Amino acid sequence: MFKNRKNIFIVILIILGLYLILDFKDYNLKRAVDACLAGSQKLSETKITDLDEAKKFCEKEIKKNKNK
Repeated sequence: MFKNRKNIFIVILIILGLYLILDFKDYNLKRAVDACLAGSQKLSETKITDLDEAKKFCEKEIKKNKNK
C-alpha cells in the first residue's frame, strides 16, 4: 500500500518539476531582452520610437549569440 502511494507521489513530483522547467525556460531570454532594450534606450541619443522592432532586433541578436 505504501509502495503505491510512494510511486504516485514520485510521479506527481516529476510532473510538477517538468511543468516548472518548461514554464521558466525562456526566463533568461526575457531578462536579456529587457536589459538590451533598457541599454539601447540609455545609450541611444535618439530614443527608440518603435519598441516592438527594437525588441525583435534584441531577440534576434541574443539568439544569434546564444547559438555560437
